[in-house]
Amino acid sequence: MKTIDDLDVAGKRVLVRADLNVPLDGATITDDGRIRASLPTIADLASRGARVIVTAHLGRPKGAPDPAYSLAPVAARLGELLGKDVKFAADTVGEQARATVASLGDGDVAVLENVRFNAAETSKDDAERGAFADQLAGLADLYVGDGFGAVHRKHASVYDVAHKLPHAAGRLIAAELDVLKRLTDNVERPYAVVLGGSKVSDKLGVIDNLLGKADRILIGGGMVYTFLAAQGHEVGTSLLEKDQIDTVREYLARAEANGVEFVLPVDVIAAAAFAADADHAVVTADAIPSDRMGLDIGPESGALFAGKLADAKTVFWNGPMGVFEMTPYAGGTRAVAQALIESDAFTVVGGGDSAAAVRTLGFDENAFGHISTGGGASLEYLEGKNLPGLDALEG
Repeated sequence: MKTIDDLDVAGKRVLVRADLNVPLDGATITDDGRIRASLPTIADLASRGARVIVTAHLGRPKGAPDPAYSLAPVAARLGELLGKDVKFAADTVGEQARATVASLGDGDVAVLENVRFNAAETSKDDAERGAFADQLAGLADLYVGDGFGAVHRKHASVYDVAHKLPHAAGRLIAAELDVLKRLTDNVERPYAVVLGGSKVSDKLGVIDNLLGKADRILIGGGMVYTFLAAQGHEVGTSLLEKDQIDTVREYLARAEANGVEFVLPVDVIAAAAFAADADHAVVTADAIPSDRMGLDIGPESGALFAGKLADAKTVFWNGPMGVFEMTPYAGGTRAVAQALIESDAFTVVGGGDSAAAVRTLGFDENAFGHISTGGGASLEYLEGKNLPGLDALEG
């Protein structure tokens, strides 16, 4: 796979597919991590005299313009971080986009409006998607794929445009790939995987694949209650995927047969309702009251998990241990993050809510080996799936 170091970009119009899908509170960006992760590629191209045209998505605007999902605040923040003016086009391939691109000088940067304001971006119809990709490609001379958080999507700006222009991977994608290869090729052991989040169904593929690769799999978050139910325990009103209980039982049996250690919580924080001010208490994991819901792993479980991570040489973590956004249920996620920081292992935080938790809870991002920008993409890579955005860049 070529990288931007292989491209002659001086004076060229370079279309960069970035991942700028940041959380917004109105027009206020609450976490600019993905913008900062895109800086090395954008800044490098601009410094080499490229005319940089950034395209990206934000949210799920259903294929039509929606002011709530405009990239205008992102363009402004990108300009602040670059320390230079960043132009903004209020459409993606229309009159404003064409005029903005035409106005660029060498070293200038522009951001196009949310690519998902165009229904063709995410169309399942190859011809429709391809026609939109032609319009995007018409704005540029070269294409750089750098939106790692979207490479598992077969979308026009991620997949199709790469087939229409000379292309290369940006610095973020190259860095993410290097990390993922360390998690799949010649892994330094013991290799521990910590999985959380709400649904076990979201993680079935990665669990299935890791049963033959990981030494330990630690389970927390909402998905743990399906595991506890599979062991015959009462889980009260906790999140439960009954249709996955048999699959979970099979995984537990396979893990035992393969010598993979499955670590489940020994206690949880059970609350009367899904609220920060609800009555809550620590209970053992096999004694959740029938009228309560588990919203975090308990303190003993946090200590147990930390102990299981202490001697690991490689750790991958995807998914919080509880509802970390509410202070009473943030302890488990905090314990895992702290254990990763104190570990001598190569530690990878697998994007999404895990990365958000690290920042929300005030941890130093530099204390981790790598914080991924793409939770879904990371999981699909670890499942062994082909990612369309990476396949396109290989060609």
